[in-house]
Amino acid sequence: MTLPVLILTIILSLLKLLVTCLPTDAVNWIMSKFKIHSEISDANSIITFDGKRLEGEDQIQVINYFNEAKFLKKNHIFPGNEQLFLHPENSGTPIVIDTKRGKNDVRLFVYSYNDHVDVVKQYKKKVVAYSLLSESLQESTIPVIRDLA
Repeated sequence: MTLPVLILTIILSLLKLLVTCLPTDAVNWIMSKFKIHSEISDANSIITFDGKRLEGEDQIQVINYFNEAKFLKKNHIFPGNEQLFLHPENSGTPIVIDTKRGKNDVRLFVYSYNDHVDVVKQYKKKVVAYSLLSESLQESTIPVIRDLA
């Protein structure tokens, strides 16, 4: 009876030691898997606004503004209310970002308001909504978007 308890204690002690002493890269990798607002890259992203594709400097500028935005809060979506977040009333035309995160295709709808930016992330069959603070995206300082709006 004492031998199984001793072996279990040793295994749990080693597991605890391993978990508490993970290298920084491993911790960052684990944390990035659970991030709601993850950064996107311009290599595998397609950005459209009002059906027109942004390219070149405008695309890089939108991605930089999106990556630099501050996370405010997560908006809870109840089952059946997904369409209210995907197509909100009085929101204007969203910036649509199609990108890949790992093996998954992710579509981001970015709705700009005066005081915040709402992002609706759609991947697999899930919909996640959250708010950001980005003065650059709120003001629509991107020339192509400002001209189209």
